[in-house]
Amino acid sequence: MQSTIRHDWRKSEVLHFFDLPFNDLLFIAHGIHRQHFDPNAVQISTLLSIKTGGCAEDCAYCPQSASFDTGVKAQKLMSKDDVLAEARKAKAAGASRFCMGAAWRSPKDKDIENVAEMIEGVKALGLETCATLGMLSREQAGRLKDSGLDYYNHNLDTSQEYYGNIITTRTYQDRLDTLSHVREAGMHVCCGGIVGMGESPEDRAELLRTLANLPEHPESVPINLLVQVEGTKLHGMKPLDAFDFIRAIAVARILMPKSYVRLSAGREEMNEQTQALCFFAGANSIFYGEKLLTTPNPEADKDKAMFGRLGITPLELDTHHGHESLVMGHG
Repeated sequence: MQSTIRHDWRKSEVLHFFDLPFNDLLFIAHGIHRQHFDPNAVQISTLLSIKTGGCAEDCAYCPQSASFDTGVKAQKLMSKDDVLAEARKAKAAGASRFCMGAAWRSPKDKDIENVAEMIEGVKALGLETCATLGMLSREQAGRLKDSGLDYYNHNLDTSQEYYGNIITTRTYQDRLDTLSHVREAGMHVCCGGIVGMGESPEDRAELLRTLANLPEHPESVPINLLVQVEGTKLHGMKPLDAFDFIRAIAVARILMPKSYVRLSAGREEMNEQTQALCFFAGANSIFYGEKLLTTPNPEADKDKAMFGRLGITPLELDTHHGHESLVMGHG
């Protein structure tokens, strides 16, 4: 199947992919993946929580929400020096992109100034930068761009129809508006969702269709598997079948051929065989390191061993051009 970049996917077309026999779906997705990427190279990012807990949002999955008692204590924003120390460690461990996450509903302007200083420091280390800070105004997005921010993460989480079951403190349109501000500022968009929250296959199809029908595809599409945290509203959900997760990866690759599709939260729950099928289906980006904000992630050495057995090579950052290239790293 020859890939074409489209922004006019119909619901019936996307559902058709989800309904295909598993082998047929993976065959199509892998073929498209090979048209645009080295199938044995994976981009590596590290995520640091620079301000943890106490968030005013009521996201049903999130241990950082002030609405739930999960044992996560609200903390102040980290110092710039501490953040840069973590960025140096991430680079030494093989990361090419450093992501900073803060549990805010929407940052204050003084928060933006503090984070802008961190971004400038991380850029000076030769890393790509990403931040996820909640909703942004047009002016705040512009300030982050000026500081050198490469990517802004703001997930849609699920379909518009299912969204009200997960979050009530901000609307779907609020999320789309922030994405629009990020695009207008000239930054890359990192936007995906979470599966396994009790949504239907139709909801998963609609989430991916919404992402693919944006005016520009997100450069990075994180597909998260729900990590169930005791105390949150979604604790106790029936776990999503691994094949359903892999199908979501494959359909994301088909709909957004040139985007990096990231295996994000939930890798700790996946065996290596599931992850290997995800890479075959078109995933080519992971979070690396021991923690994703407040939930566990496979340790870096374990990932290196898996990559070695699969013959996968981490993408290194081409610092002359400011983006990943197929300069092969080792490990």
